Amino acid sequence: MHANPFSDDELGARLTRVRAEMAARDLDLLLLTAPENVFYLTGLDHWGYFAPHLLAVPVEGEMTLITRAMERVAIANMVRNARFAGHSDTETVADIAARVLAGPPSRRIGLEMDTAGLSLALGQALQAGIPGHWQDATGMVDRLRLVKSPAEQALMRRAAKASDAGMRAAIATLADGSSEAEAAAACLAAMTRAGGTPPGFGPFIRPEARIAEEHTSWGTGRYRTGERVFLELAGCVARYNAPMGRLVHLGTLRDEDAAMAELAKQAFDAILAAMRPGVAAGDVYQAWQDVVDTAGMPGYRRHHCGYLVGIGFPPSWTGGNRVTGLRPDSTLILETGMTFHAMSWFTETGRGDWFVSNTVLLGPEGAEILTTTDPGPTLR
Repeated sequence: MHANPFSDDELGARLTRVRAEMAARDLDLLLLTAPENVFYLTGLDHWGYFAPHLLAVPVEGEMTLITRAMERVAIANMVRNARFAGHSDTETVADIAARVLAGPPSRRIGLEMDTAGLSLALGQALQAGIPGHWQDATGMVDRLRLVKSPAEQALMRRAAKASDAGMRAAIATLADGSSEAEAAAACLAAMTRAGGTPPGFGPFIRPEARIAEEHTSWGTGRYRTGERVFLELAGCVARYNAPMGRLVHLGTLRDEDAAMAELAKQAFDAILAAMRPGVAAGDVYQAWQDVVDTAGMPGYRRHHCGYLVGIGFPPSWTGGNRVTGLRPDSTLILETGMTFHAMSWFTETGRGDWFVSNTVLLGPEGAEILTTTDPGPTLR
């Protein structure tokens, strides 16, 4: 989180695509508030996104980035394609925007209204201070980010290597009496040494007693023989996150869990086989569900069997405050260059439990797994 990872050509191509979408919506000005989208168009990679950032994209001319004045050095070092307008801490983004973005009231202005980067108060202040015909542009740039360029795919591959390093290091620490903190420390250190930067989420490393919790991580306890350990983490390089998950057994492995591991891997293979350019996301989910149904568990359902990943700022590796999932009802059409956190998750089945997930890149001929740590069963 210290450098712009993108070339001028890469940024220019992205801006061209965004402006084509603006023209299709007859927008004169687009105001972006999602950190992921500001980064996508400018390459600004820092932790200053805790405070509002507003990237103004005119249909023609130079972009303007408005945020706290104290960020000027980082922005000068990283941002080459937008002018900077900073505000003091006695002003707001909206105060500056009203001055530097003044224009005719006939302008059509798009605003990302449903993002973690925009409060209700700021949205209201922007619309009150800048005359124009306003419309919600939420999701417009997010959709363009779903397909990764060759440069982005290279970053995802580097992130996946960091993921594997962190996963293997964490697993190596697991033993009777080992501490939850040691597993986390080993994971984070290994990801960092492998070239990783701070991830958008996690790592989520949980003991048996808290496996069912969705978004909590390590605590102060120690692992014991007979327990299971849940590990879900993402290596991250230049904001690109490559998640993966494994389930590790300490000392013993029940027969029913071993059987469920084989079913989970079979269902995961079905996800990969179904992933083809032009296929609907809902059909990929159905391929996973068909394996479940054939195994005699037609009542077992998941809300998805994966989701798209890539750029992610804390507290998310999903690319913002929404999840674009491989859901049973999704009509999203898969395209070459999309990257997914694909998962085969079986818990509370009554027939054993297992979980395995990987980052997957969709190529012209099908899916490629980027995270390569052995899926298990893993017994420590």
